[in-house]
Amino acid sequence: QVQLVESGGGLVQAGGSLKLSCAASVRIFRTLAMGWFRQAPGKEREFVAAISWSGNPLYYADSVKGRFTISRDNAKNTVSLQMNSLRPEDTAVYYCAAGRSYEYTGQASFVSWGQGTQVTVSS
Repeated sequence: QVQLVESGGGLVQAGGSLKLSCAASVRIFRTLAMGWFRQAPGKEREFVAAISWSGNPLYYADSVKGRFTISRDNAKNTVSLQMNSLRPEDTAVYYCAAGRSYEYTGQASFVSWGQGTQVTVSS
């Protein structure tokens, strides 16, 4: 199982930016699809973005398209989420996740999860 550690969360004003990072513990990371999810208080966890092992293709939830960018550095075993034009409704705990195979095959394909990092966007 891949161990994942997120960082980069915090408090930001609406319209601001944050960059989340996720470090993976094993080299197998570079053969796995990766994703970001989020969970707001009182809501179910929801998909945010995913990236296949090679860096393409990319997948985004409609709510973040054009504002968030997922990327990965396989040499460093890291995946990042650049979040721009943040809105109060983006407030949530953000989780990094590793898939079970090379390609993203749907939200249910993620099998390893980080502990989460809090993102709070004030209005």
